[in-house]
Amino acid sequence: MEVKPVSKRDASSEAEVCADKPLPTRIEALLMAGNRPVTEVRLGELLGINGKSVAETIRTAIDDLNGDYQKSGRAFRAQRVAGGWQLFTLPAFAPLVTRLQRDHRDARLSQPALETLSIIAYRQPIMRAEVEAIRGVACGEVLRALLERRLVKIAGRAEQPGRPMLYGTSPYFLKVFGLPGIDALPALED
Repeated sequence: MEVKPVSKRDASSEAEVCADKPLPTRIEALLMAGNRPVTEVRLGELLGINGKSVAETIRTAIDDLNGDYQKSGRAFRAQRVAGGWQLFTLPAFAPLVTRLQRDHRDARLSQPALETLSIIAYRQPIMRAEVEAIRGVACGEVLRALLERRLVKIAGRAEQPGRPMLYGTSPYFLKVFGLPGIDALPALED
């Protein structure tokens, strides 16, 4: 289920319907219903919160929510990822969740795909020829697979003859790897 876009007028009237509920509870409902990260600005719009301190108000409410989750021993937390907020299961429950997700084993990346994805993540935007020069092998099929899995996107075209495509990581890449932004990638070792 996805949080459907609503106009600002609809957002404020919807917010009034739930105004008797605590802000953290209303945020929880939105994060629970969404299948992708929701930005603080969007949460503010949906909740009818406006003003200069929208982001601070949302963050404070999410901190309260996470505090409640921790006190009650819940298995999940609201986490900032890919520029927004989303609910995630705690790592301690990974073995249990893995049992549920065994049907998705084919989602694993091959070694060539991981290598290609790493090069793109650290060198983006990057041309296919540059990736192939670093890896030393052709990577057309691997790139196609990464595009199909939405881990990589076309980030533009190079200002070179033939205007080759430039590749970069997608917001879905950030979500899959639990990163708030591309600058959160671990530093490369020499």
